[in-house]
Amino acid sequence: MDLKTLLDTPPWDWPRDTGKILQKILSDGRAEESDRVAAAQLAGNLVVIDDEVADTLMAILRDPKESSAVRGEAALAFGAVLEQADLHGEFDDGDCMPVSPRTTRRAQELLKKLYSDESVPKDVRRRSLEASTRAPSAWHKKAIKTAYASGDREWMLTAVFAMRWVKGFDDQILRALQSGDEDMAYEAVHATGSWDIERAWPHLVVLVEDAETPKKLLVAAIGAIGQIRPENAEDVLSDLADSDDIEIAEAVAEALLESRAGEYEEDESHGKWIN
Repeated sequence: MDLKTLLDTPPWDWPRDTGKILQKILSDGRAEESDRVAAAQLAGNLVVIDDEVADTLMAILRDPKESSAVRGEAALAFGAVLEQADLHGEFDDGDCMPVSPRTTRRAQELLKKLYSDESVPKDVRRRSLEASTRAPSAWHKKAIKTAYASGDREWMLTAVFAMRWVKGFDDQILRALQSGDEDMAYEAVHATGSWDIERAWPHLVVLVEDAETPKKLLVAAIGAIGQIRPENAEDVLSDLADSDDIEIAEAVAEALLESRAGEYEEDESHGKWIN
């Protein structure tokens, strides 16, 4: 199966040798940059990444001769597996993790090193920070504060993206939500849902009810509505449930399904609703 076919095929239908196919493309310095970027994107999928694939990605990350685009995607490829590792703590169940604890630690250390090195291209540093925050560590708060306070739009985008995984930035998330910058607002919407930021509710409702809201931002807001106030989600989203746009209708259906699953159960001893 070639790269184009892989891009058009759901990950669960990829052949067993997909990792080898991607490694071959990633390791081929003569391959088109666009192909290597695509291969790095696919390599981060949990169904294909393993210790060998991770080693190939880290070799690219360490090589200053590689393009920023390929190195940046190689960094991002670690995001999902780092998040998975963070969810599973000390890796007691080896079947839950596609890579070894040693590989995960090496990846975390490399991403931190790359972010901290100001001689590394900006895009590689940004992507390293973005990927690493999916398994939050003590150093991330300072890094996010620095990025957000820089005044550099790209670094600020990275900071707001990272706030989705690192708590303690509610005020900054709300400012980004109201910034008027579509990309910034998109990252902020996701962060509001991650941390159930109640103060964001009125702004999310406006986004959902405004016919001029860009679809990408609308879909994100639909998801956040279901997370922050599941008990009110149906009232707010019902008008969009029958949207002619399949992506919007599916987003509403998913949000309502998740909101119903997370609805509050009655606490009989206190006579109030608890999560």
